[in-house]
Parts: sequence; C-alpha cells; structure tokens
Amino acid sequence: MHCLAPHFLLFLPLSSASRHALPHTPPAPLLLPSHPAQAQAQARAGPLRLPSARSPSRAAAPVSDEDEDEEADEEDDDEIDIPDDADEDYDDEDEELDEESGGEDEEEGDDGEEENEEEEDVREGTAARRRRSEEYKSQRVGKLVAEVREFGEDIIDYNELAGIYDFPIDKFQRLAIQAFLRGSSVVVSAPTSSGKTLIAEAAAVATVARGRRLFYTTPLKALSNQKFRDFRNTFGDHNVGLLTGDSAINKDAQILIMTTEILRNMLYQSVGMAASEGRLFQVDVIVLDEVHYLSDISRGTVWEETVIYCPKEVQLICLSATVANPDELAGWIGQIHGKTELVTSHKRPVPLTWHFSKKFALVPLLDGKGKKMNRKLRMSHFQNLSSPKSEFYYVKGKRKLRTTKNEQGNRSPLDISKQVQLSKHELTNMRRSQVPLIRDTLSQLWESDMLPAIWFIFSRRGCDAAVEYLEDCRLLHDCEASEVELELKRFRMQYPDAIRESAVKGLLRGVAAHHAGCLPLWKSFIEELFQRGLVKVVFATETLAAGINMPARTAVISSLSKRIDAGRQLLTPNELFQMAGRAGRRGIDTVGHSVLVQTTYEGPEECCDVIFAGLEPLVSQFTASYGMVLNLLAGSKVTHNQKESDDIKVKRSGRTLEEARKLVEQSFGNYVGSNVMVAAKEELERIQSEIQYLSSEITDESIDRKCREELSEEDYAEISLLQKKLKEEKQMRNELKKRMELERMVAWKTRLEEFESGHLPFMCLQYKDKDSVQHTIPAVFIGSLNSFADQKIVSLVEDDSPVAGKQKVDNEGQQYYPSYYIALSSDNSWYLFTEKWIKAVYKTGLPAVPSAEGGPLPRETLKQLLLREDMMWDKIAKSEYGSLLCMDGSLDTWSWSLNVPVLNSLSEDDEVERFSQEHQDAVECYKQQRKKVSQLKKTIRSTKGFKEFQKIIDMRNFTKEKIERLEARSRRLTRRIRQIEPTGWKEFLQISKVIQEARALDINTQVIYPLGETAAAIRGENELWLAMVLRNKVLLDLKPSQLAAICGSLVSEGIKLRPWKNSSYVYEPSSVVTGVINYLEEQRNSLVDLQEKHSVKIPCEIDAQFAGMVEAWASGLTWREIMMDSAMDDGDLARLLRRTIDLLAQIPKLPDIDPVLQKNAQIACNIMDRVPISELAG
Repeated sequence: MHCLAPHFLLFLPLSSASRHALPHTPPAPLLLPSHPAQAQAQARAGPLRLPSARSPSRAAAPVSDEDEDEEADEEDDDEIDIPDDADEDYDDEDEELDEESGGEDEEEGDDGEEENEEEEDVREGTAARRRRSEEYKSQRVGKLVAEVREFGEDIIDYNELAGIYDFPIDKFQRLAIQAFLRGSSVVVSAPTSSGKTLIAEAAAVATVARGRRLFYTTPLKALSNQKFRDFRNTFGDHNVGLLTGDSAINKDAQILIMTTEILRNMLYQSVGMAASEGRLFQVDVIVLDEVHYLSDISRGTVWEETVIYCPKEVQLICLSATVANPDELAGWIGQIHGKTELVTSHKRPVPLTWHFSKKFALVPLLDGKGKKMNRKLRMSHFQNLSSPKSEFYYVKGKRKLRTTKNEQGNRSPLDISKQVQLSKHELTNMRRSQVPLIRDTLSQLWESDMLPAIWFIFSRRGCDAAVEYLEDCRLLHDCEASEVELELKRFRMQYPDAIRESAVKGLLRGVAAHHAGCLPLWKSFIEELFQRGLVKVVFATETLAAGINMPARTAVISSLSKRIDAGRQLLTPNELFQMAGRAGRRGIDTVGHSVLVQTTYEGPEECCDVIFAGLEPLVSQFTASYGMVLNLLAGSKVTHNQKESDDIKVKRSGRTLEEARKLVEQSFGNYVGSNVMVAAKEELERIQSEIQYLSSEITDESIDRKCREELSEEDYAEISLLQKKLKEEKQMRNELKKRMELERMVAWKTRLEEFESGHLPFMCLQYKDKDSVQHTIPAVFIGSLNSFADQKIVSLVEDDSPVAGKQKVDNEGQQYYPSYYIALSSDNSWYLFTEKWIKAVYKTGLPAVPSAEGGPLPRETLKQLLLREDMMWDKIAKSEYGSLLCMDGSLDTWSWSLNVPVLNSLSEDDEVERFSQEHQDAVECYKQQRKKVSQLKKTIRSTKGFKEFQKIIDMRNFTKEKIERLEARSRRLTRRIRQIEPTGWKEFLQISKVIQEARALDINTQVIYPLGETAAAIRGENELWLAMVLRNKVLLDLKPSQLAAICGSLVSEGIKLRPWKNSSYVYEPSSVVTGVINYLEEQRNSLVDLQEKHSVKIPCEIDAQFAGMVEAWASGLTWREIMMDSAMDDGDLARLLRRTIDLLAQIPKLPDIDPVLQKNAQIACNIMDRVPISELAG
C-alpha cells in the first residue's frame, strides 16, 4: 500500500508588493513511501523527485491582511503565497514515478502490511495504557476518599496522594504537593506540558477526601470544558461541576471549574467579609491555572484582582509556564495573601530538540552542546557550499570584511551580517532561495519519523490553505482512514451542522486545521482525533498553545514573526517556548522536536537570538474598570425594596477612597515597583559607579601616569613625543577626511541638480549599520525633497539638524547646506537621503516617457505615489551630514521597483563623472596624510619601550570592553525599570469621576444609584455603557429576537468579515433594530464625551454590522441557512452568538431591570442556546 505524500502550499513571505495568486486547482498527487524503511529502500533506488506547486500566472495578487485578532488570545495574520516554481524538469517524470512505484508495491506489499499492523498495535497499546491508567487513578481516588471518611483526615499525606498514580512523580510535583499539605499557598513555574495539572489534581483529591470544595479556574472556556471532562473521569460526575457565564452544571459540586473572570465577580460580592458570612468561604482551595496570563494586556487585571480579593483562609495553587521572575510573583502573593512557597522546574519530562528546516535539508539548529548555532547554518558555510547559480545574489567583485584571526574567532555566529557584506536586497534574495515549501518540510518530518506534528501558522487563512493543498497527501493507513471515516459519520449524525465540509477531505488524509474560525464542537472533534493518533498534522494558530492538552511529537513554527496592526513583530521568547512546549508526548516519545523554518524575514540567526534571549518577566497589567470602582466603593442603596441575590446576602457599608486605595495598591505592579525597583536601582547605581571608575582609568592622563611608572625616563620621553606627534597627525587626517567628504557632497549636489528633469537615473546608495557592516542599495533617483509641493513630506526633516538652519563649513570658509532627495529601491522601499549616502549615479535610467499617451511622466507618477503613503519612515543611519530614512513601498510601486537593475549589471563605465578638481585634490591630501600616520605608527612600534607601552594599551582596551558590557547591563536594567508600571490608582480616580457625573454612585457618601447597581452586577468591557443600554425603556417594545440583535451589537468588537470569502453576504437587521441602534448611538456619544473629559479610555461600542446575523439566529433559522454564502467564519459567528447569549443570560439576574425585558432576554437566550453553538453539547 502506498502512502500519498504531500503536495504542498508554499509559505513564502514576500515583500508586501510581491504576491502570487493562489492556484485554482490542487496539483496532482505525489507518491511517498508509507514507512521509513520503505523510504530507505526508495532512497537506495534513486532520489525522490517532487513536482512543484505552481501558480497559474505570475501576476501579482494582493492578499488581504484583514484576518486579525478577534479573540483575546487569538492569532495574527501572515501573508500566504504560492510560488511560481518552475521545476519543469519534473513534468515528464510523473508517469515514470507512477510506473516504478507500482513495481515496488508488489514487492514490498507484505512487509508494508506487517509494519502497518505493528504501528496499529503500538497506537492501540498506548490508548489502552492510557485507559488503564485513568481507571486505576479513578479507583485509587475512590478508595482514598472512603478510607479518609473511615479513619479521618490525618491519613492524607504525600505517599497516599502519590499512590493514586501508576507512575513515579517528578521532583517539582512532589515539592509542590508537600507544600500544599503543609497548608501553604503554592506558586509552580514549570515548562509547558511538564505535568503541572497533576499538582492541582492531587490537591483536589485531598480536598474532596476532606469533604471540602475546590475551585479550578482557567483563562479559556475551551480549557474549562476540557478540565471538566478530565476531572469527571477521575472524580465522577457528581463531584465535578462547571460554571460558565450563561449556564451551570452541578454548581454545588465539591470541584467547580470556571473561568477566572467568573471567580473574580464572585469575589467582588464578598471582599472583606468574615469567613463564616459568605458561601464562597466553604472553599478550601483555589487553583489559578495559566497564571502567567497576568501579563496579558487585556485580561491580566482579572488575575491580580482575584489574588487581592481572595480570603487569606483559602489556599492558592498558581500554575504558570516558565517565566523569568516567578520569585516576584510568589513574593507578591506571600505579602498580600499569606504564606506562599515557590516551586520551579526548568527540566522537561521529554527533552526538546531544536531543528531548522531549509529547502533541501532539516538540520539541527544548535551545536552538540546546545549553547550556540550549528556551524553548518552560518552564512559563510552556505557561501562555501553554494552553487554557481547562487552567485546571482552577490555583488560582483565585493570584498569581504578585513579582519584579524582574533576578530574572526570572537565574531558572534548569530550575526549574519558579520559573515559577509550583503545589502538588504541581496540578503532577502539569498534567504528566499532557501525557503522550503510546506511539502519540503513535511517530507523531512516524514523521513525523520517526526509525526504527528502541530504546525503553527499565525493566520487562520494560512491554516485552511495548507490543509487544502495537502488534500492529495495521504498520511493515514487504510485502517486509520476507515476509523476516521467512521468517527466522521458518528459526528455527522450527532451534529450535522457542525461538520466543516471544506476540511473533510483533508481530515480523511490525516491533516486538519484548528483555529478560531472553526466551531468549538469541530475543534474538540479534531483534538480528540489527534490525541488518538488519527490526525498526523494539525495546522493551528497560537491559540492551541494556550493550555489545550494536545501534545505532539513535533511542533513546527512556520515563522518567527507575526503580523500585527503596526506591521510584523518577532515572537517573544515566552511565546516561542509556549508553542515549542507542545512537542514531546510524555510516556510515548523519548524526545520532542521543535522545528523552525527559514523564511524571507528570518533565518537561523534570528531563531537563535530569540531562543537565547532569555524568558521575559511577568509584568503587571493592572487597570481599573467601572465594575471594579463600583464594587469597591458601593455602600447603601437608594432603593431598599430590591431582592437580594439567592447566592449571597451582603450588608454593604461602602469604602472610602483611602480604603479602596489600599486595596488597589496591593497590585503586582505596585509590589514590583516598591521592592524590585529598589533593588534594580541599587544595582544600577553600583554599575554606573563602576563605569565611572573604569572610565577614569582609561583617560589620557591615567595612561600617561601608568606609562611614567612602567617605562624608563628615556623610553617614556621618546614614546611620549611620538604619541603627541601622532595625535596631531591624526587630527590633521580627520580634518582632511572631513574636507574630502564635503567636497564629494558638493560635487554630488551639483550633478543631482542636472537630474531634476529628464530621465530618472539609476543610483547606488550605501551605509553602514550599527555593526559597521557596509550595505549597498540599487535605486532609481526621483528628485530633491524641495521639488515636492506637499508640506507633509517637506516637514519630515524640519527637525533634522543639517536642515534645521545648521550649516556645514569646509576648510576654505565656504558654507554648505546638505539637501534631501528621494529614491525608490529595487526591493520596493522608499529612501530619503542626503548627498552623504550616495555611492554612485549611473547614466542609464528610466526614460522620461509617459506610460500612456498624454499621461503624466514617470517622475510625476512616482511623486504622487509617494504622497499617498502613510509616511511611516524608519531612520536606518544618521550622521552630521543628514540621516538616511527608509519606508516600505506599496503594491502600486512594486512594478516600478522591478525595473531597477541589480548592481551586477551596471558597470563602472556607466557611472556619471562626479569628481571636481577640488575633490580630487582633497582625496590626494588625505591619502598623503594617512601615509604619514601609518609611518609614524611604525616608528612607535620600533622603539625600545614599545613592548611595555603595548601592555598598557592592551589593558586599556580590555577595560573598554568591560565598560561596554557594564553599559549593556545598565541598559537592560533601565528597560526593566521602565517596564514596571505604577499602580492603577490614577485610572481609578478618573473612572470614579465619570461614575459620579453619570449619577451611578456618590463617591462622598458611597450611596449607589440604580444605574450603578446594574453596572456593578454586569460582566463586560464597559459595564457602565451596558447598564445604560439595558435600563433604556426603548428596549421594552422589542421582540426577543430584536433584543438579541441589540445585545449582539454591543459585544461584536473584534468580529470581522472575511473578504476572501466567495460572498460578502450577511443578514441585514430589521428596520426596528436599526432604528434602536441609531437612537442608542446618540447616548453613546454623550458617554464618550464624558470619558474623554476625564481621560478614561475604555471602549464604548455599538455596531449594527452583525446585528442581522444575531437576529436571524434568534428568530430560529438553522445553522446551514444562516451560514449559506456567509462572509463570516463559523467560529466568528459562534463566538458572537456565545457573547450575545452570555449578555442575555445576565439580564434576568441584574438588579432594577424591567421584568418585561428580563422575560424577553430569557426567551431569546433559550432559543439561541442550541446546537451547534451550545456549550453543553456533547
């Protein structure tokens, strides 16, 4: 039996102007061996030939960047490109490959069947062991609970808890369990997939056995659902409950699982109460899973509030991925909550190996010791092995850097630019030549037996496209494919609307996508198949790395950067290790594999930079909200006839601002600011003192004093005299060099004035980066900045010193003012520069001929294109003669940039003569002076006392290097101090002023008004705005479906249309709904004005774009009807509907809401909460 291997999509991130259209039809299937042994046999027979993935045309096609972050923890977009890969040599060999493969099949068929059976036995054996382990654990838990009830709590110890598992417990798990049994709160920091949940599970066993309660919180509903299923398997259905925003299952169970936001809202009701007064305090233990979410910008406040408000009698178990400052987190919790112990582990139960995928090979990313980059990945090694074709990427006759052996030995292997002198354009081309297609990387994984794999792509569209182009790949054996088909039939019968039809073909071949555009039911189905080994490759966004239990043998990270609103951003070390941590299945794999892929943007150097950069610390994101302020300050009510909640009856006394401030100032950021900042500042002062002392040791006076001490009087006098003369000659050399540079610039300025009209000449710009590496840029000259009439672009350089009224004067007293010019480079980038950065101008260029008769000339066209840009310039080099600035071009300028030739094709004969007689004289004087300096240095080296003098100079150089290291440490500490955010008290006061003016709460008397009561009880991003809408009488006349549409318009932030869909169709809201939204928009504007008055920046949204979709679903339309030709992804609509249901479910529980509105909300909620979006489904 043959295994059809992948015919892949290429993820080749080109420049924003260079896009290739997606193929309209998938290519023909390709044969690959079904087992590594078969692969070896085929390798002996001859090389495997892979046909290319071709695009039907070379026309540029823009790919939308609108697929952005909709969920708080979702993905960002990359571009996806299919290459026009002209491997024509393979076209005539597909038939031969088919014929040859048929013969092999007959010879090796029996062996293949035996190997398939062995693999099936291994998979079934693993699943059986897992089932036996779960059954054993469940039985042991039941037995221990029964024994505790019979003999008392005293029998609970570490050995009893460890005994419920049929495998040895790791050291960090043992230490954490022992700390818990001592009554301490525990902070656990350990790598992803290392088994942190076992600690919470053991604590749950002890808590259930004692007859007490445990709350388990997670950041995601999907993770809550998974933990709910897992804990039910261990503790039984009656002992485990699930609490969500709009529904509850067994909410009185001993183990209650919920999101952290729900627990925070429960704590609001009981802050400062005695342990016996509230229902919450029947809880012994609270588990905060994924507590590193404390650093999340949008949700981190929830974790800090939970710790601050949590009663000190409750033990906290905080589970975190590996971070840089777990000691700070444990210290903070210990200070405000009570005795807290820290347990850390950096050891993974399954070791992780790093690989790097290039077009023709999968190689280790690191050396044997794992301390630095593999030598074979260095650019110098690549050059030595490059074929003659690769010479296209190098400038003809370009010199390498002149370095000594010591410099070569000390050169960092992580810096590609220090290996060779390459321009940005050349480096991009070289990297592009090494970018693998997905088929290349997947073939490498297949041959290395590294499947199953999770393949992270930061774009849901990219995930779907990858699956589509692997539909003709077959990674499953017949028995596995049959099992998947059977599971699909079962799933279709149970949830017919949840089937993702476009993904079925790929799923039957062993590949699937997992991202926020899929329905939750479908994602759960994929997760189950993957865990059973029936899916070999899952293309997923980074959401999958956020705690979902889906370990694999290999994790592939397709790119080291992801698209954000401001452009592209490198992954942080924490993000990279979170994704890489999915690799390695405990008890199955002996090693996990993390594969990073060559892209146009990043190579192995950047990968190693991130890996070795060190983990980032947790940083406080504490911010105040309307709900926080109202719940902390609220006292007595204006209305006294309100029914108290069934859950808890609290007599509110209210807090003064000073009392509230004490709570707010207990934030993590304030703790770090008061403790860690003091230590950081002390170390910074010590470093700066040491820098000051060392700097004094290398001054000229200090060197002179040391020379007097070490040299004889005669030798000192001789060297001192020569050194003084050398200093004078060097000063003269520098002045002559400056004059030479000025004469060169004057000559260029004169010549460029001639090119302000006529054809557009080609030119070469040059600059040195921060590592003193020379870069050359081929470009076409547009004109001087002064030729642009638009003030927008002229004002760009008004503050730049050479232009802002500051003149340059040469040695002859002549005044010189640098001018700025514009050019478009061959890599489709705009450059803004002065004469300083010009290396050469050529006689050839773009002709001054309009593209169409009567149309504008090329120069005018390019000027207009530049004026359309956003003017987001980056300063890449600067000097006293002006800066060099760069900005990416657009799709409109891409075709122009293609006509700029590479420097290889332009000879020196094409260069414009630009040197004046004055410049040549200055060059000659400079050369002569440089010879004088060189001769004087030789004279000093030949003196008798030079050997001792050289030792002093070497010591000075060593001290300079030490100062550089200390300055680097000083800069890191300075950045760390800046990261420490101050307390959120300022924002708290600003919000309290808005609440006061909105008549929601009287801050002075702590009297809460009905509007404030409603807002305090709501969960949402802007609680005050939601309360204002829900208390509006205009909603009372609405039908349930119309009320649902209004609620949907309040919670649709981040939901977007998908422009690449075949249709842009969405249901329009009814005229009644549209009228209400327009009316509410006026109220929104008044609240926005009030917020701006007090500098409050909490979003206040209402959007009618998707209200019709919500109204259609609430009216009873089926999922198939509502999604037919829809421009929305399934997951987006499901998320919007779940948010709407969550808000509707709150309305019947809110105080001072009209009963009619509460009734309609309950009706709408009941209608909407149905398959395939029901959280209780399955």
